[in-house]
Amino acid sequence: MAVRIRMTRMGTKKRPFYRLVAADSEAPRDGKFLDILGYYDPMKDPAVVKIHEDKVNYWIEQGARVSEAVKAILKKEGKMQSHSAPN
Repeated sequence: MAVRIRMTRMGTKKRPFYRLVAADSEAPRDGKFLDILGYYDPMKDPAVVKIHEDKVNYWIEQGARVSEAVKAILKKEGKMQSHSAPN
């Protein structure tokens, strides 16, 4: 089972917020996931980001691949590990 760290959409129509989750790479976007790693709310000004660094680091160490969107958020928040994570 290949694990990806990605976002899943939550919220109502035209008022989205996103959870950062560790999920099987073959699971649907809003489907089953393994662990909740944080959330991202782009509707607030400024955008609200809450990340559980220890959980993210754990999944990366286990070999989880990070999606491009999550990688950008982690980099912007300065939470990306100093060593390069698998793509």
